[in-house]
Amino acid sequence: VPADVVGTNVYQQATGEFQLKKGPVFANLVVADEINRATPKTQSALLEAMEESTVTIDGDTLDLPAPFMVIATQNPIEMEGVFELPEAQRDRFQLKYTVEIPDRAGERKVLDRFDTAPGLGPSAVEQVIEPETLQHASDAVSEVYIAEPVKEYILDLVAATRASPMLQHGGSPRATLAFLSAGKARAAIQGREYVIPDDIKSLAAPVLKHRVIRTTDAELADESVSAIIDEILADVTPPSADTTFAETDEQAVAGE
Repeated sequence: VPADVVGTNVYQQATGEFQLKKGPVFANLVVADEINRATPKTQSALLEAMEESTVTIDGDTLDLPAPFMVIATQNPIEMEGVFELPEAQRDRFQLKYTVEIPDRAGERKVLDRFDTAPGLGPSAVEQVIEPETLQHASDAVSEVYIAEPVKEYILDLVAATRASPMLQHGGSPRATLAFLSAGKARAAIQGREYVIPDDIKSLAAPVLKHRVIRTTDAELADESVSAIIDEILADVTPPSADTTFAETDEQAVAGE
């Protein structure tokens, strides 16, 4: 039930008072394994947490730890006993990645790892970063520069999803913002202080495929979401490197 996720006030018979018992959502990193096995009511308990980084219990609004992140998994094969995530909740996930079956070399590594440590469990997991360090990295990413032509490219891509005859619903404003923040993060990981169109193109599928909804005709034609996104990427012209870098240079000069 939702209280199992966010927590609840528990009556203490010894004192005659209610005591707040926080749920597992009060953490820096929340992992919801096979989230589509939870009922829609339980899934909805994460909506406020994922959007506002707060939780409301019996009328009291409590802040969640910072930084706060949610990672969820779904089993795309089994359909018995699962509930599809509502569009509002899917939209709150910044990115979606499909984990494919590993190739032979990758599966061999898994085989060897479990052969070496068959009893691997939670006790073997060690903290690798402090929350403050992660928050500092997030703040640094927000300072990455994005030129006006790249912003227009983001808007063109999202607008194309809304105009596509193969899609009943295109990307929301959250998709636009996801392109912005994820594009800056990818640029920083690549060692750049500015976003380029390739950053946006490489993120199109992870940002869009869980947000857009196909039309009935597209479903009947067995047109996959990935194929539709690829068609949109081919149709929308990205800004030229000269335009992007020229504006970046102008910004650098202005900053000096």
